[in-house]
Amino acid sequence: MKRVKIPLYIFSSLLFIAAIAYYNRLLILRYSLGWITDIRHPREANHPVPWNQGPDKQTSGKDRPPNIILIMADDLGFNDVTSYGGGYAELGVPTPNIDSIAEQGVRFDSGYSGSAVCTVSRAALLTGRYPSRFGVEFTPTPGALARVGADLYDAPDRLHPVIIDKEKAEKSKSFNELGMPTSEVTIAEILKSQGYHSVHIGKWHLGSTEEMRPNKQGFDESLFMESGLYLPTEDPNVVNSRQEFDPIDKFLWPNMRFGVSYNGGKWFEPSKYLTDYFTEEAVKVIETNKNRPFFLFLAHWAVHTPLQASKEDYDALSHIPDHRKRVYLSMIRSLDRSVGKVLKAVKEQGLEENTILIFTSDNGAPNYIGLSDVNRPYRGWKLTFFQGGIRVPYLAKWPGKIKPGTKYDQPITNIDILPTLADAAGAKLPEDRKIDGVNLLPYLKGREIQKQRPLFWSDGHYQTVQYKGWKLIQTSRPNKKWLFDLNVDPTEKNNLIAKHPEKQKELESLLTNYNQQMVPPLWPSFIEFPVSIDKTLDQKQEEEDEYTYWVN
Repeated sequence: MKRVKIPLYIFSSLLFIAAIAYYNRLLILRYSLGWITDIRHPREANHPVPWNQGPDKQTSGKDRPPNIILIMADDLGFNDVTSYGGGYAELGVPTPNIDSIAEQGVRFDSGYSGSAVCTVSRAALLTGRYPSRFGVEFTPTPGALARVGADLYDAPDRLHPVIIDKEKAEKSKSFNELGMPTSEVTIAEILKSQGYHSVHIGKWHLGSTEEMRPNKQGFDESLFMESGLYLPTEDPNVVNSRQEFDPIDKFLWPNMRFGVSYNGGKWFEPSKYLTDYFTEEAVKVIETNKNRPFFLFLAHWAVHTPLQASKEDYDALSHIPDHRKRVYLSMIRSLDRSVGKVLKAVKEQGLEENTILIFTSDNGAPNYIGLSDVNRPYRGWKLTFFQGGIRVPYLAKWPGKIKPGTKYDQPITNIDILPTLADAAGAKLPEDRKIDGVNLLPYLKGREIQKQRPLFWSDGHYQTVQYKGWKLIQTSRPNKKWLFDLNVDPTEKNNLIAKHPEKQKELESLLTNYNQQMVPPLWPSFIEFPVSIDKTLDQKQEEEDEYTYWVN
């Protein structure tokens, strides 16, 4: 009898454990990525980065090509800097260092990101091509987020649900395997022919397998952001702001870790607040490479969520009563300080006259941080193709080549950076593929006038084309189209779709031609996330509110 009872007890216990696990399955999934990370990648204590030491003397004379520093912020809104007349100067958070780039060079007044989301935008930047040409249509998403996303988003006053194809989510490749194929040619690879030493610091988000990391995409060195905390959440030098209404935020806090790696080595902890740490290492790169041409891609995590400020910056803004806004503006403060230190290092090393510096953001700011003014005066947010999602700060300087105080009105986008930098460096573009971007140097130097061309943004069935000031946005969820004349309505207030069928037809024809050139996505979308165009995520939704869906 006892022999019968023992297996029964074991079976009952296992059944009880299974029932508890099933009941708490969402909680387990929500924390699973962090637990797996701790097991697979234990983090070492901070140690110096063994940067490659450049030559002691100049490797070339007066014909040395220019150094190139490309600084990309993450989720920085158009209104987050004071460069365009907006910003938060009245709250004590101007961005004088970022602004100085435009004062000493060019301010692109129609600067656009490559997409309304990070991976696609970065792929466009590094290749000079529409990422849909090589199958990068969607941003990699952890499968665990897809499985819990709808439940984390669920709230009684939300009118539009998260749409998840769980079968596709289950079959999706791991997060690390999704990224830019190595068959693409990056800026770093093009610059190699001219003797450049290329360094990546910060976010990548273009694949994390050994084959897809920066070292296999033309970069000689990479200080790689492995996860997404600016400091451990309990560190005495950090101030956190948690948004309980944001499903992405609720997923990030338990799963993000404080860790980087160098050239694919073991994870280790940065020595300080992440933005400041990346800046200090960027300064070291400038110092160690002063005697040879270098390309530095400084891809900051700031100001992406989770919102974390250094205590020093937070304390400096004690006059701002709103905690969330104070944390966010503290992050902008640290980002501007970073730009200032990079500029100072370039000048101190005697490199200012022969260095191109570009500053931009990968896309607009999101509505899920709950701050309504981040993209003013534009409508829309990150994840949307309204101006707020794709109009970004775009500034550049090259002393002696670009006239200080230049304001460039023609639309430019991420795809234009590669051909422009290739020309500046005297490098040839690849001839075996279509490069969609244009070389901006002849226009910036006043030698030619840029011809208007159509620009495209694509996210599954959600697509946009802009040409000669007219812009068409179309999506299947909801089944709707918007047509705007940006020449008279730059903030997209008046949908003219019913009034200009001829213009709609013209732009649809351009989109059709674009789609015919593209290849199928390398991985399928399995989640669609609703985004209110005019409200932050914490604001009450109304039936009359316009919305769209981000496809991923």
